[in-house]
This record gives sequence, structure tokens and C-alpha cells, in this order.
Amino acid sequence: MYAASREALAHTRSALQDALASSTASAGAGAATAAAAQAGSELFSVVEVLDGQRTLRGALADASTPAAARQALAEQVFGGKVSAEALATVKAAVGQDWSAQSDLTNSLVQLGREALLKAAEDQNQLDTVEDELFRLGRIVAGNGELEQALSDRSTAVQAKRELLSRLLYGKCTAITEALAVQAVGRLKKAPADTLDELSALAATQRERAVAYVRSAAALSEVQAERLSAILTRTYGKPVTVHVEVDPELLSGLVVRVGDEIIDGTAAGRLAAVRKNLT
Repeated sequence: MYAASREALAHTRSALQDALASSTASAGAGAATAAAAQAGSELFSVVEVLDGQRTLRGALADASTPAAARQALAEQVFGGKVSAEALATVKAAVGQDWSAQSDLTNSLVQLGREALLKAAEDQNQLDTVEDELFRLGRIVAGNGELEQALSDRSTAVQAKRELLSRLLYGKCTAITEALAVQAVGRLKKAPADTLDELSALAATQRERAVAYVRSAAALSEVQAERLSAILTRTYGKPVTVHVEVDPELLSGLVVRVGDEIIDGTAAGRLAAVRKNLT
């Protein structure tokens, strides 16, 4: 995303935050939580409309048209169909100049996710949502048939969303389901990677880093806490540890934090030895 779109996203995010803060001031914390969840879901719905209507998407993102005219069009199309918070966000977004049309829609998705995660945070569910998304990602990654079904471009988006909804019904929070179901209908990468991305976003909302750990054997609670403490000292911020057992590692573990990988496995050490011998 180029600078113009980054600035546009920052402005639109501020508009969303202001709208939700206003809702809190006028209706109280409980109503504000519901408003955040509703705004998040409605921003997803707006994106579905824009994805399906190229002409409308182009008109709302056309920097050659005055911002006020683009905002009036957004009011005409979405006014009365979404909440005041969602509408204020959409109007703020279309009033900005974006580097690409896709940046407008992708940013509305991002803000929809952030609104839903704010609702989770208000309900003290953010850590649960983060963990559920991570575990769902591991389930999808470990089931080739499911991953293929969710990523198959020849399958209708609605069919994929219905499949995932059936699998998740009653097994996770409503916010986890909403985030995951929306994501599989608009995949830009592998389903498991997208779910990991959502989990990391939830961690970011908690001002935490995420360590993805592959271990030859399950870690005890004490071991996981010790590893988290070590990584927290290393990176200078709280680190959430997500562990996946992988017997093929033989022993030890592999830790990934962002783009950095720490390989402490027997396989990793053998590979290093072989590399030094060549």
C-alpha cells in the first residue's frame, strides 16, 4: 500500500473510532459493543456490494470526482441500509484519495475486522478469539480436503461460507465465526495463512506479538509460559505463544515471530551441519 492509501486508511480509521466513541458517549458501553460488532459486519456487507459492482466501486474511488460528490453517492447507496457508524466510516473512506481501488475495499475489510475485534475486547473475549482463530487455522492446514474446499475458485463464495459456518456453529464465539466466514469468501492467500493473519491481528489489538511454535512434543503449561517470558524479554513486548505439535521435527522446536525464525530442532541442527560440510 502506497503512502496515499496509508494516509487514507489512517483517516478512515479515525472516523470509525470517533463514530464508535460517540456511540459510547450517547448509549453506554453495552450498546457501544453492539454498535462495534454491527459496524464490523456491515462494513463486510458494503465490501460485498462493491466487489460485485465494478462501476459503483470505480465511481466511489475516482479521485477525479470531488470528494463531496463521492460521499453523496455513498449516502445515496448505503444510507438507511447500514448503521450510522458504518455509514460514517464508508463516507470517510470514499472521501479519501486511494492509490488503487482495491486499497479502498481492502481497507474497509481491515476496519470491519478491527471493529469486530473491538467488540470482542469490550466483552473480554479478545484472547479467546485470537486462540480460536489460530486453532482453526491449524485445523484447516491439517485437513487437505477442507483446505481445498475453502480455496477452490470454482466453488461459489456462499457455498464456502456456508460450509465453514456449519463446521463452526456452536463451537466458537460469534465474532470468531464472523471473521472466519468473511475471510474465506475473499481469500487472497491460503485459508490457513489468512486465519493466522486474523489471529495475529487480534494479538496486535492486545498490543502483543505472536510466536508460532512447532514442537516435536507438546509443551506443558509451565514450558509454554517460560517460552513466552523469554520471548517477551527478547522482543521487548508481550508475546503470545501458539504451539503446533509436529513429530517430524524429531526433537526441539521452531519458533517464528514475524519474519524471524529460530530453529532449535535436531533436523535444523543437522541441516546446519550439512551446510557447513559442503
